[in-house]
Amino acid sequence: MIATLTILGMAALTFGIKALVFILGDRIAFSPTAKQALAFVPVTVLTAIIVPMVLAPHGQGLELSWRNPQLVAALFAIAVCITTRHQLLTIMLGLLAFFGWQFTWGL
Repeated sequence: MIATLTILGMAALTFGIKALVFILGDRIAFSPTAKQALAFVPVTVLTAIIVPMVLAPHGQGLELSWRNPQLVAALFAIAVCITTRHQLLTIMLGLLAFFGWQFTWGL
């Protein structure tokens, strides 16, 4: 019961914050410092989601070996991104590396 109330409270709070931004629209003026800080939010959120999945995919500690297909695919995707600077190609080749590595090594 407490978990349900917590989830509902968090949903209401999140909805309220997002609705407030849409309702107030242009009447809110962020400082240049706040705008600069907010520009880093997507990168930090994605990093916080992706890095644990790549380095510890099973949640049992770090798996820094060639038998970790997430790590291999992430390193391959980083190399593709650095050399090509093409997002769609990076995603496609990263997924291909992940599934190919997993299929080939049967992990």
